[in-house]
Formats: sequence, structure tokens, C-alpha cells
Amino acid sequence: MTDLARDFDGLVAVVTGGASGIGAAVTEVLTARGAHVAVVDVRDAVPAPGVTSIRADVTDDGSVRRAVERVVDQHGRLDVLVNNAGIGAQGTIADNPDEEWHRVWDLNVVGVARMTRAALPHLRRSPSAAVVNTCSIAATVGLPERALYSATKGAILALTRAMAADHLAEGIRVNCVNPGTADTPWIDTLLSRAADPAAERAALERRQPHGRLVSPQEVAGAVAYLASPLSGSTTGTYLAVDGGMQALRTRGPR
Repeated sequence: MTDLARDFDGLVAVVTGGASGIGAAVTEVLTARGAHVAVVDVRDAVPAPGVTSIRADVTDDGSVRRAVERVVDQHGRLDVLVNNAGIGAQGTIADNPDEEWHRVWDLNVVGVARMTRAALPHLRRSPSAAVVNTCSIAATVGLPERALYSATKGAILALTRAMAADHLAEGIRVNCVNPGTADTPWIDTLLSRAADPAAERAALERRQPHGRLVSPQEVAGAVAYLASPLSGSTTGTYLAVDGGMQALRTRGPR
């Protein structure tokens, strides 16, 4: 039986957007459990044992393909792909021009397709192939002033299920994780723009039944579960890490 603490021993993982936030937390937990992780990001990752940092842009197909080939050339394999790179967007359906729709869609949705497409030939050769996409509570719950962002995350949820169906027979599992509002640099940026950052943060915390923001480490734990070889019967699904926001109707946090 595989030791849970080392369930990724010998495996090679790629984490996009792994230089900060949720991606950095995922990188930390996967390396702690035995994986070698290649962080693919437009910025350099913090140097750490078991981590390779590769600068690449998921909106550029050539950049993506070069990054994947570098990983395989260096390590001889690719077993796990965590499609975490993404950007946020605010506003109602009327608030963003076409250019912003194309920009966010290209990164959040087509970027997942580019990375997975490039990784597929190598994942097909892995005995423990898994893809985990970072989705969002916005895919399953209507949130105010998140029209564009929600559209991309709804697409990721549908894409995850379609990919799982397409590649199940090849031994590739595909799942996604749906965080609630997580305590990430993007949220920090949003709060810094608010007229009253403390009040806005308190409002975000109250929105979640457990009364606080989700930590990147909590999301990373869910990603590790979905990616682990120990989860061989889990595919085509999403795991909500949202403090009960999707499913619970409570009287408020205690």
C-alpha cells in the first residue's frame, strides 16, 4: 500500500501559475509528498528543492510546447498536470469590452486547452496520469459582478467533464477543484482598490458560511487528493473547497 505521505514519489508534475498563491501552495504540497514539480509561470518561482522554474505564457502555444518538452527532456516523463494559471475579472455583463472578454477567456480557458494538449502525449505514457484544473465557486453559484470570470470558470467545469470522458480509456483522470474566495494576491489587489479594504474583506468573509477566506493550503490539499495515484476512481468531478458556500444555508458564521 502506498504511503500517503509519499504518494507522489517518482512522479513529475507541472503546475501552471505556480509562482504564487494557490499554485505555490500546490507546488509545496506536491514536492513534500515526493513529486518533482515544474512551475510554469510568467514569473520565476521561489527556488526550492524538487522544483524547476520555467518561464512560459499559457496564451502562447509555442511557449507552452517548449515548456512541456523541457520538462520531459529533463525528467523523462510527465505524470500530473495542474492547470492553475488564471486571472480574475470584475463587473456585470455590460462592464467589460470585447478585448477584455477575449483576454480573460484566452488565459483562463484556452490556456487550459493549450497546456493539456501539449501534455497529452506524455500523460498517455504515465501509469498515474492526472489533470487537475483550478475552477471556482463561480462555476456553480451566481456571484455579483463576476460575469466574465464566472463564464470562464463555468467553461472550465464543462471542459473538465468533457476531457475526463475523452481520456478515461487512456488512463488519464481529469478533475477540478472549486475554491471559494481564497486569500490570494488577486484578492489582495481587489481589496487595495476598495474604498474601505477592511470592510470589503469582512464582507467577503461573511459571504462564506465558515466566516473566513479559504487558504491556499486548503485548496492545495484538495488538488493533491485529486491528483494522487491513490484516487484512481475519482474522475470527471469537482471538489468544492468553499467553507460550505455552495451547499449550505446557515444563519451565518458563529
